[in-house]
Amino acid sequence: MRYARLGSTGLEVSVLSLGCMSWGDPGKGWHPWILDEEAARPIVRAAYEAGINVVDTANVYAQGTSEEVTGRLIRELAPREEWVIATKVHGVMRPGPNGGGLSRRAILSEIDASLRRLGVDHVDLYQIHRWDPHTPIEETMEALHDVVKAGKARYLGASSMYAWQFAKAQYTADLGGWTRFVSMQDHYNLLYREEEREMLPFCADQGVGVLPWSPLARGRLARDWDETTARLETDEWGRNLYREEDRAIVDAVGAVADRRGVPRAQVALAWLLHQPAVTSPIVGVTKLRHLTDAVAAVDLRLSDDELAELGAGYLPHAVAGHA
Repeated sequence: MRYARLGSTGLEVSVLSLGCMSWGDPGKGWHPWILDEEAARPIVRAAYEAGINVVDTANVYAQGTSEEVTGRLIRELAPREEWVIATKVHGVMRPGPNGGGLSRRAILSEIDASLRRLGVDHVDLYQIHRWDPHTPIEETMEALHDVVKAGKARYLGASSMYAWQFAKAQYTADLGGWTRFVSMQDHYNLLYREEEREMLPFCADQGVGVLPWSPLARGRLARDWDETTARLETDEWGRNLYREEDRAIVDAVGAVADRRGVPRAQVALAWLLHQPAVTSPIVGVTKLRHLTDAVAAVDLRLSDDELAELGAGYLPHAVAGHA
């Protein structure tokens, strides 16, 4: 495993992060394909043994039970100081008023709830899961700053939004003397590269780490275009992220993988790891072989010709993943 600084901070993170949306309590009705704690245990153990030190979850995943399972498993495996724990706030956690969002009330209550579920006294990276158009950004940034000053989070991060929104959040923090975001968790992979227009150059200029979500495009980049999975069949939102024109890129990944004699997932992840703005893609895992492929991608070096071949078929997409 390799490690990198998260943006301009001194925090060292593995160049792969373990996404924890894949497990929790299946009885919560989150997604039919999520794993229970026993099924997740060997995956988290294998990630730790491979040198992955970042676990990424969210309060909304499986109605909080992803945090509970993740917290128990990482405590079983290693001391707290060996982990970089990241979670998120924004999603609706209960019906009715004040059930979600980025108000001061929501942030200050949800950080405490996340810490209880994780079984820790602080997280390393506290991220806003999306932009909240209903709350003044000044209110959000001051509340997040107070979370940091209270010792409940070490760093702040953001996720999928427009570059102008991210810039507004950063200069609002500067004007208020509040804590800035040090990372951006955005939608970025071979099938969706709209972040290259503004967000990634902005992050590179500002020293912000980039933690792409869905690095394998919901598994599209790891299999034939027409092959289906249980997740694809039940993930209505994910099905709409990509389109028929993306088939050519999936075929290109397959061609490079065949010539190299490696699984497609390794090629698609290796492409992402070659992108200079990227710090640590967040890999969702439901089978041990998924993790094996991800770790192998760290050492897979692609040639300039292969990188060009993989990127040649890209067509512009409508912005997706901000909602």
